[in-house]
Amino acid sequence: MNEIIKILDLEEIELNHYRATSPNDGWQRVYGGQVIGQALVAASRTVPADRQVHSLHGYFLRAGDTEIPILYKVDRIRDGKSFTTRRVVAVQRGHAIFTLSISFQIEESGLSHQFPMPEAPRPESLLDERELRLEQAAHWAPEYQAHAETTIAVDLRPVAPQDMLDPKPAEPRQQCWMRSADALPDDPRIHQCVLAYLSDWSLLDTATRPHGISFMQPNLQSASLDHAMWFHRRFRADEWLLYEQDSPNASGARGFNRGLIYNQAGLLVASTTQEGLIRVHP
Repeated sequence: MNEIIKILDLEEIELNHYRATSPNDGWQRVYGGQVIGQALVAASRTVPADRQVHSLHGYFLRAGDTEIPILYKVDRIRDGKSFTTRRVVAVQRGHAIFTLSISFQIEESGLSHQFPMPEAPRPESLLDERELRLEQAAHWAPEYQAHAETTIAVDLRPVAPQDMLDPKPAEPRQQCWMRSADALPDDPRIHQCVLAYLSDWSLLDTATRPHGISFMQPNLQSASLDHAMWFHRRFRADEWLLYEQDSPNASGARGFNRGLIYNQAGLLVASTTQEGLIRVHP
């Protein structure tokens, strides 16, 4: 978890300009949740502390290179009495790789309702993602064995996991519990940035479930195209959160996905949507 905090702790190099690096974890391109979280950190650095992000909308424009830093440029669009708007562009080699629009709001009271939390097994009764990989890898070919040893800085526990190498067709729905692997500071903005990082982890996979395909298959090309997120209530990202996901549609080499995020008290704390590129080559 310290590595994620380090990744999200950007270096201010000029007014409204921030520099960030990527972890050396063997990925060929920058993880989408990383640039969402880093862009949100950059925007938050320019907004008063009494305002919290309530929505963000981003577009992935180019694959990010993990070997070079990313420059985040913040445009201070508007500072209103209740709302503050920012736009962030992530740049590598002079080209935009990601753009994010974020809206912040002061805390206000008002009407309140939500969808009820769905039924799900307790997280303590489930295997975490690394344990699942090691269990599944027992029958994988040798060239895939190393993937099972990969460690991640978050605790993810799928409710109905699929074999990552040989998935069977299933409904376009999935659930997983997630939280940071270690305790986080109390600053609510840190928890929002960490949840933004987590929110991209499994969402696109939902659209592949009915087709029995996996991102580990060499003929599958997949990438996030856009990502939107709404924060409804305060939460802690170092406590268990249930991620309820579905995919209403896939067409035109794209898959559309939605997510609802609940805390263990049953409160709906955030919602997500994402469309991703899904191409299956011969």
